[in-house]
Amino acid sequence: MRQFLRPSATIGQHIRWVRKCRKMTQDQVVSQLQLAGCDLSRGTYAKIEAGIRHISLEELQALSRLLEVDYNTLLGYTKP
Repeated sequence: MRQFLRPSATIGQHIRWVRKCRKMTQDQVVSQLQLAGCDLSRGTYAKIEAGIRHISLEELQALSRLLEVDYNTLLGYTKP
């Protein structure tokens, strides 16, 4: 059973901020996530950043590994 975090503009803003700190585009993030087995389209990823779509725990884990930050950073509790 997949678990999801509620859609949140705040979480999406933090994910976007970390991605931009890493100087990555949405397309680059999605490509790397797909290579890691996380099946997201760019449109779906954009909805996560916009706070429109739920993010699954698996997606959060994959983003954490890809962007090399802990969950607290992606959730906005700490800075990278």
